[in-house]
Amino acid sequence: MGHRHHHHDHDGHAHDGHGHHHHAPGPDADRRWLTVALVLIASFMAAEVVAGLLADSLALLSDAAHMLTDAASIALALWAARLAARPAQGRFTFGLGRAEILSAQVNGASLLVLAGVIAIEAVQRLFDPPSVDGGVVVLVGALGAAVNVAAAMALARASRQSLNVAGARAHVMADLFGSLAAVAAGLGVLLFDRPEVDGAASLVVAALMMRTGWSLVRDAGRVLLEAAPAGVDPEAVGRTLAGVPGVVEVHDLHVWEITTGFPALAAHVLVARGDDCHRKRRELQLLLGERFGIEHVTLQVDHEREPHLLSIEPRG
Repeated sequence: MGHRHHHHDHDGHAHDGHGHHHHAPGPDADRRWLTVALVLIASFMAAEVVAGLLADSLALLSDAAHMLTDAASIALALWAARLAARPAQGRFTFGLGRAEILSAQVNGASLLVLAGVIAIEAVQRLFDPPSVDGGVVVLVGALGAAVNVAAAMALARASRQSLNVAGARAHVMADLFGSLAAVAAGLGVLLFDRPEVDGAASLVVAALMMRTGWSLVRDAGRVLLEAAPAGVDPEAVGRTLAGVPGVVEVHDLHVWEITTGFPALAAHVLVARGDDCHRKRRELQLLLGERFGIEHVTLQVDHEREPHLLSIEPRG
C-alpha cells in the first residue's frame, strides 16, 4: 500500500523510529467478576441435571448442558485473563494477550457445536415428544434464569472491551434464553398439554446460540488473521499520514490488533530531503495516537532519494 503526497519543509537526516507505547487491557478487575459468575453457574448446574433427568425434559437438560459449557467458558476466560496479565518475556515479545482471543475463539466454536447438537435433538422431539413434568420444568427453569441473570450482572461489571469476557458473557446470555425457553416449555405442558413446545423452545435457543457463536468466531478470527481493528480504515490512516506536510510517501503500512484494545501500526515513511526526520516521526506518532487511538507505532522514516541516484545504482 503506497500513499504519495508532495510537501517540502526543513533539513534533517534519515532515522528509523520506533514508538513502543502500548496499553494492553488489564484483566485483573475482570477476574473477580468472572469468578463470581463461575461460582453461581457451577453451584446450580448439578441440580438442573438431576431435575432434567427426573422430568425427562430436553429444555432442562440442554439448559444444564449449556450451564456446563458456561462454567467451562468462564473457567477458560479466567485462565486466559491470567495469561494475558503476564508481562512480555522470552519468545512472547508481545506478551500473552492473544490467549484471550484464543479463548473467545474456543467459546464461539463450542457454542456452534452445542447449538447443532441441541437443534438435532429438538427436531427429533418435535416429531416424537416425550411426556414432560411441566411443574418441575417451570420451577427449575425459573431458578436457572435467576442464576443466569445474576451471572450476567456479574459479567456486565467486567471489561466490555475484552473479546474474552464477551465470549463468557455470550454463553451466559444464551443460557439465560435457554432457561426462559425451559419455562415456556413447562408452561406449554401445564397450560395447553402440548409437550412439543419443549422441542420448539430448544430450537429457538439453538438458533440464538448459533448467531452468537458465529459472531464470536468471526471477531476472534479477524484478530488472529491480523485484520485492521474494527473502526480503523487502513486507507484512511495512510491518507492521513501522507497528507502531513513534509511527508512525500507512505508505504508498507500495516495496521493490526495484538489483542482486544491493543492496536499496532508499522509503516515506512519518506520525507522531503530537507526535513527533520526525528521531529516528523514524533509528529506522526502523536497524530496516530490522537486521531486513531493507535499508540504502539513503529515508523521507519527516511529521506526521499536524490533523483540522480536512481539511475546509477551499483551492480551486484
